[in-house]
Amino acid sequence: MTNKSVIKNVNEHVGESVVIGCWVNNKRSSGKIQFLQLRDGTGYIQGVVVKSEVPEEVWDAAKSLTQESSLYVTGIIREEPRSQSGFEMTVTGIEVLHLTENYPITPKEHGVDFLMDHRHLWLRASKQRAVLVIRAEIIRAIQQFFNESGFTKVDPPILTPTSAEGTTNLFHTKYFDEDAYLTQSGQLYMEAAAMALGRVYSFGPTFRAEKSKTRRHLIEFWMIEPEMAFTDHEESLKVQEEFISFVVQSVLKNCRAELEAVGRDISKLENIKAPFPRITYDDAIKFLNDKGFEDIAWGDDFGAPHETAIAEAYDKPVFITHYPASFKAFYMKPDPNRPEVVLCADMIAPEGYGEIIGGSQRIDDPALLEERYKEHNLSMDSYKWYMDLRTYGSVPHSGFGLGLERTVAWICGLDHVRETIPFPRTLYRLYP
Repeated sequence: MTNKSVIKNVNEHVGESVVIGCWVNNKRSSGKIQFLQLRDGTGYIQGVVVKSEVPEEVWDAAKSLTQESSLYVTGIIREEPRSQSGFEMTVTGIEVLHLTENYPITPKEHGVDFLMDHRHLWLRASKQRAVLVIRAEIIRAIQQFFNESGFTKVDPPILTPTSAEGTTNLFHTKYFDEDAYLTQSGQLYMEAAAMALGRVYSFGPTFRAEKSKTRRHLIEFWMIEPEMAFTDHEESLKVQEEFISFVVQSVLKNCRAELEAVGRDISKLENIKAPFPRITYDDAIKFLNDKGFEDIAWGDDFGAPHETAIAEAYDKPVFITHYPASFKAFYMKPDPNRPEVVLCADMIAPEGYGEIIGGSQRIDDPALLEERYKEHNLSMDSYKWYMDLRTYGSVPHSGFGLGLERTVAWICGLDHVRETIPFPRTLYRLYP
């Protein structure tokens, strides 16, 4: 009896005949033997067709196959140490499902615009597949970490009446006869959830209408936003470094083959274990000035070159803490000993990948929050519900947000964040 299998599980069928539904990734021939490079989404395997060992119709079917043609292939699985997967298939039968003609993405070099126009097909490439497998493992590890750490997943709304951060970079839409916006963060709603459930996290899409086209920015991206009641800034930092350590080590354990497929230097990830180094914003400014950066002074926010210079001094993610309140979000709690700075931190990834986490302790004093409303010209009516969280049983609480795509880019060692999501939305791209 011939069993149906997937390539990932062929190790369970050594010496057996199996049927696999697959596509032709590539093929070559040496006269009386054809070598089919096959993929099925779970992995890759080479199918060997020997002319003298198969019926003529099987040989002819193999000859007719083109790149990305689909088929059911039948064959016997055998161990092959020279193969990357460790296994090979001796083909005994082929049922052609569809012969592809003029597949647009060939083994030759293609420009980025061409590949992005054909993103729906580019996903089939081995590197792109590997990135999506790693992304899926990162998501799985994120959920495992929070589930095992006593967090409850809560889903905030995507349509909101106000901004989470008081900015104007929002996508506007109409909610019947009211104005509404696509969410740029679920944080404010997660604070409400934390007051009900203690420790919560959200995992969903967010939207930023920023006309930025750097290698770190997407218009639509996914955010993980935990919030923790009865938790101060220091406790939050410990959760963050344990969280990132857990995710990286999970990818190393479960996606080593995919990391190799994307060309990642795995040794740089093996060192990512808590604790992580920390420097204050003050020390970061001094460090940059000493390095010759004359364009940055106390009170300025960091740009990509500044973050990269700081990150290059470490082989792990580094926290930059205690930023000036002047350019941070209205909800961040001031340092009681120095109110011009806030109890916050950005986690900067190594190797020039920039900020992957931003977090802070939140203001829990209703009088101070009201002052911030006025300073940021926020409507008391629109944000009344957020004030209620301080009016009725306010507690110290902290939270942070992780950008999934930047994290994927760092762990995979990718040059651009556009390859970290199946169908990226960038400044000039809404197709496909």
